[in-house]
Amino acid sequence: MAEAHATAPRDRIPFHHKVVYGFGAFVNNILAGAIGGMIIVLNLGLGMDPALVGLLGALPRLTDAITDPLMGYISDNTRSRWGRRRPYIFVGAIAVGVIYALLWQLPRGQSEDFYFWFFLAGSIIFYLAYTMFATPWVALGFELTPDYHERTRLMGVQNFIGQLAYLVTPWFLWFMTYEAFFADQVSGASALAVIIGVFAIGVGILPALILREPELEPEPDSDDEKSSLVANIVDFFKGFLTTLKSGPFLKLCVATFLVFNGFMLISSFQFYVIIYYVFGGNQELGAEYAGYAGSLGAASTFVVIGIVTWLSTRLGKRRAFFVATGLSMVGYAMKWFCYDPDMPLLVLAPAPLLAFGLGGLFTLMPSMIADVVDVDELHTHERREGMYGSIFWWVVKVGMAAALAGGGFLLNATGFDVELEGMQAADTIFWMRICDAFIPVLTSAIAIWAIWSYPITEARAHEVRAELEARRGAAGAAS
Repeated sequence: MAEAHATAPRDRIPFHHKVVYGFGAFVNNILAGAIGGMIIVLNLGLGMDPALVGLLGALPRLTDAITDPLMGYISDNTRSRWGRRRPYIFVGAIAVGVIYALLWQLPRGQSEDFYFWFFLAGSIIFYLAYTMFATPWVALGFELTPDYHERTRLMGVQNFIGQLAYLVTPWFLWFMTYEAFFADQVSGASALAVIIGVFAIGVGILPALILREPELEPEPDSDDEKSSLVANIVDFFKGFLTTLKSGPFLKLCVATFLVFNGFMLISSFQFYVIIYYVFGGNQELGAEYAGYAGSLGAASTFVVIGIVTWLSTRLGKRRAFFVATGLSMVGYAMKWFCYDPDMPLLVLAPAPLLAFGLGGLFTLMPSMIADVVDVDELHTHERREGMYGSIFWWVVKVGMAAALAGGGFLLNATGFDVELEGMQAADTIFWMRICDAFIPVLTSAIAIWAIWSYPITEARAHEVRAELEARRGAAGAAS
């Protein structure tokens, strides 16, 4: 099936600009993969209770419910010689890299309570910097092109670049554990965090330095009533509530929460199942094979992004989501059969299909949200890329937080005891495997149901764009 609409040359984004925008995804993913993959050290390296480790992943994200939309509003309403987004991307990238490096310089010989509060306070500061960087970067992607298909191509490239982070993040545990490098995992985490911080700064500032934002209509004069603090607060909550009333947007948020949360909830379970079931408690060997599986999944995602982008231009974004999510469900179910102590290499088999889950999700969802922003402008006469992007990524981060917290409690519920090492109870292993294989199948199935009635088709998106351009043209002629 051919594309119904060809992309006009003026709507094309230069390929090198797509790549530079993708550098933001690299930073986003390297930090997300690091915080999720390294936090296990608090349990394995310092002996902290898994439930407390889960809370450390969840509690700092509660602040995002306020800071993410607030940063979106600030970015949407900033007017500077450098644009609305770029100053925050630049400063945020530097801050997030420095703070992450400092977060993992854990002092030795302290109590469990000390480590809990030290890491909680540091994490809250880290996520504030993370919001300053990520929210304007996301919003910038929504406004780089108005074209339905070019948006998907942009998000495909940024997701492709972002997946480079996942070629290395599966090896973080192995790196921190490898005795030839470090005396223990805590020392490994300290060094790794510095490396990640330097990369986050060096790569994260590039979108701010190289990309350019589209020109906007002039803002009202500074003596406008919106210049008052009260009026700005009212305007913030009005925009926030208007965003939450968007039915299509809420469907995208629900689906994203379910697919991503299902993946993140069992992300650490995969390590535990491979280490304690497939390899009988051998942490170094288990981490090695988990690294192989993770790298294969990341490499497969590069192919998946191309497939999903192509499917989107043929089937539409909604149907492409169905295909990608369905294939990932098959991959998750395969874990039950392929994670086998007698054939450890089979841990690699599900990885290519698993790649369709997040590979499809983060290619299609940002592109679909950009279409929602157009519909919102048609109805409200305002553009709120920052607000939509902040709430969407807040949902993603809440999913991560809920998964990290829930994963810790769920692991305790299975009866896992780190002190038993490779002598875990048979029931513990059984329930760990059930959670690892079938929780994401369930959440993904519900996500497909949520998107079934998503209303913005390609034809509707082009109708909305035509109406917007006609209205803008009429306004320009009148002025």
